[in-house]
Amino acid sequence: MSTPLDDLFVKVRAENRAALIAYIPAGFPTNDGCKKVIQAFVDGGVDAIEIGFPYSDPVMDGPTIQAAADQALSQGTGAKEVFEALKCATDLGVPAVVMTYWNPIEKYGVEKFAQAITDNGGSGVITPDLTIEESDSWKSAVEKSAINPIYVVAPSTADARLGDVTARCGGFVYAASLMGVTGTRTSVSSGASDLVSRIRKTTQTPVAVGLGVSTRDQAKGVAGYADGVIVGSAFINLLLEATDEEAGLSSVRALAKELAMGVREGR
Repeated sequence: MSTPLDDLFVKVRAENRAALIAYIPAGFPTNDGCKKVIQAFVDGGVDAIEIGFPYSDPVMDGPTIQAAADQALSQGTGAKEVFEALKCATDLGVPAVVMTYWNPIEKYGVEKFAQAITDNGGSGVITPDLTIEESDSWKSAVEKSAINPIYVVAPSTADARLGDVTARCGGFVYAASLMGVTGTRTSVSSGASDLVSRIRKTTQTPVAVGLGVSTRDQAKGVAGYADGVIVGSAFINLLLEATDEEAGLSSVRALAKELAMGVREGR
């Protein structure tokens, strides 16, 4: 059974372009504000949305996303708000996934968490700190709920292991463009395209690149070799720097439009 995320990649491949995937933590800048950001993403032409589960000890997130997560947590954001944000995105007709560290899944209940993704129209879950060796309970939960398990592959992943990881991915393989944390950068690591070509030798599953994309030009560059371009910190920076909510939303909409053009110019 295919998810809306699977269907999206079939569609963008037919259009000979990459998908634009935008990230926002649930509860940021406020619970209500997060839903407005999701609407701004859709208005700007984003193809899919990642809802972040705000977490106090993130291993993959840089200062920008940490600041947004802290703000969300200080307002009491938890699983309920994460699933509300997910439903907000899927109700707008956009494929959506949750990105979360393993601890909140375990705390919530593994099968219950996977089922809540399905119940709210979600396509899958990105689990940056979960290894395939520790995935048995998760594997059976996602199979039961028919959602995509999305693992993160880093440039350091050895060839011998790469095929084992990509074989467990559904929806897309998340290729981390560099050894580091999330954040906008002046250029996307040159290692990203090497990593994508290594991944492609092991799987037919689409590959999306995250970490560092913030401009139309960068999106265009990554779209030349990847199936999806993931942008998070660039949107969050705009919201953190905005003088008020409306200014932030307007900036998000404008950047989404630029990036949407970028992913269409890559090939």
